[in-house]
Parts: sequence; C-alpha cells; structure tokens
Amino acid sequence: MNTQDIADQLKLRALVDQVSIFADKKDFEAQVQLFTEDAITEITVGGNLIMQLTGREAMSAAFEGFNKSFATSFHLNGQHVVAVKGDHANGTLYSHITLLSIEHGKKVKSTIGAVYQDGYERINARWLIASRRGTFIWQDKNLLDP
Repeated sequence: MNTQDIADQLKLRALVDQVSIFADKKDFEAQVQLFTEDAITEITVGGNLIMQLTGREAMSAAFEGFNKSFATSFHLNGQHVVAVKGDHANGTLYSHITLLSIEHGKKVKSTIGAVYQDGYERINARWLIASRRGTFIWQDKNLLDP
C-alpha cells in the first residue's frame, strides 16, 4: 500500500464520519453536499426496500422528514473497509445508530445495527459518495424510564 492509498483511505473515513456527524446535528443540507449531485441512496429493512432516492434535493427532504420525529440521533461508525482504484472507490461501513424519540408521551430509544455499501467518486480532488445502499441488520426499541 502506498502513501496515496493511505491518504485516500483516511479521506474516505473522514467523509463517512462527517456524513454521520451532520445527520446527528440534523444539518441535512450540509450532509447531502457530501454526496454527488446525482447520488443514489437506498435503505433496506428486513429485506424490504423502504427508501430509494436520487439526487441531493430528494435526499435532503427525505432525511429531514425521516429524522424530524427523533429528538436525538447518535451514529457510532465502526469498521470501514475500502478499495480505491484511481478516482473511484467502494467501501463497507458498519454503523451503530441510536435514535431517541417521544412516543405517546414516553421516551423511546431505538438502536439499529446498519451496514452501508458505498460507492465513492473523487471529483475536483474531493471524495464524495456516489451511491449508498444501507441495510438495517437489526433494530431494538425500548421505553426509557421517566
């Protein structure tokens, strides 16, 4: 592995982490700027495709709509394996997501184990996500004590 490969891996890790940070801050406009203009995003839960979006505008609206019911979100990214070939790369990211909401006047914590299959493109010397296919492997939902 050469120094350019290592530098690209570090930049790609910073990219996926920044996507999660913007999600937690609910800054969806900034978040979607980390995707290509025509990026494709898909989410699968229990083998069912629940979201399929193309482009930044569609993603921003959908991300905001999905997340407005959560008081807090917290992403913790784990393993991130990437393969870089020139200005294109593919990666797998494991993420542990915690969502806090109020349902029927009670605090609820949802915890999700997700795996993202990403395609990346380097455009004007900057890495962006061109495709993201997320699979929610498991989910746990619990009432929190008042």
